[in-house]
Amino acid sequence: MKYYKKMIGDKCYLAPISYDDIEKYTEWVNDMETGLYVLFSSTVYDTQKEKETLETLTKNHVIMAIIDKETNKAIGICGLHNINYIHRTATYGITIGDKSYWGHGMGSEATTLILDFAFNILNINNIVLEVVDFNKRAINCYEKCGFKFIGTKRRAYYMAGQYHDLHLFDIVAEDFVSPYIKDIYNKAMVSDDVSSKITIV
Repeated sequence: MKYYKKMIGDKCYLAPISYDDIEKYTEWVNDMETGLYVLFSSTVYDTQKEKETLETLTKNHVIMAIIDKETNKAIGICGLHNINYIHRTATYGITIGDKSYWGHGMGSEATTLILDFAFNILNINNIVLEVVDFNKRAINCYEKCGFKFIGTKRRAYYMAGQYHDLHLFDIVAEDFVSPYIKDIYNKAMVSDDVSSKITIV
């Protein structure tokens, strides 16, 4: 499978969605254990509906596949949603669909990469997310990436006969340190090839 690298980290990279992976995405979205943590456990999708959903998402949101750098294998998906270019805000979501990669730091790196894209390419200023209270692994990931707790939607998520709180986190551009874009930019600015092409009018 060939993927087109957009944002590159040490363990993984982000790439445009490949519809050749549609069966894999459909499997993830129907997996009850995965859905339990990312708030889509009630979703029942076949491949056609999943394809239609991804087509809509890629048109109206910034969605990227998470690819294991070593194996070149799609392991998850992450995205920026509800983007408002006037107020410079967005919401964030991520799924590591391949459960063999849970706890390996892929989610943290993928999150950092898409935040870099959001803040330093799209000029977003504030990104917010919500996470169910029992998803401790995700909360640790978000805090590691710089998200701050900002509030709680009480008893807003129902699962297995119980209501759970949804915690809200956000991050702003000034609190984020670029791991990728700024490095590329700085290298370009000191490149002899770039400087030789600059013409003062």
